[in-house]
Amino acid sequence: MGIPVPGETALITAGVVASRGKLQIEIVVALAAAAAILGDNVGFALGRKVGRRVLSAPGPLYRHRIRVLRVGEPFFDRHGPKAVFLGRWVTGLRITAAWLAGANRMRWPVFLFWNALGGIAWASSVGLLAYFLGHTAEQYLKASGLIALGAVVLAGGTLWLVLRLRRERAEDVVEDATAGPGPRTSE
Repeated sequence: MGIPVPGETALITAGVVASRGKLQIEIVVALAAAAAILGDNVGFALGRKVGRRVLSAPGPLYRHRIRVLRVGEPFFDRHGPKAVFLGRWVTGLRITAAWLAGANRMRWPVFLFWNALGGIAWASSVGLLAYFLGHTAEQYLKASGLIALGAVVLAGGTLWLVLRLRRERAEDVVEDATAGPGPRTSE
């Protein structure tokens, strides 16, 4: 989330193009690693500078955002290096690990080392896999793209429904609490 570019898609595409001889895979991997490292360092700096303010600001999902800070700091103290390194291969974590590490006060030298190591390993593994699989990787990308789109739509619809039901339940509880006793009737 440092510099918002679809890194994995671009890397897979460049790896496939390199397998056809139109790019050099060494340059593709080097550029992807450099971009990943740089982008995450920007994300880390943003998280360090404004992350805590954004997460603790009043507004929607306030309790959940505060919980991210409350749980995040001890998590990054214990597992920060693993999260930064392994987060490269986990979709949700890939785009949030850097700024969460910054917001949760992970030390920058530790972040820098594990981020660089993860960026190089990620770019090498994904780029070379796409390079060696070539056309097969392209077909996989197309198929998984449609599957991922369907999953995102399904997850979004489910989340919307759950939030709507929770809101309605909360409104019912507030309405019941403020209604008081019903009208009195004389016997």
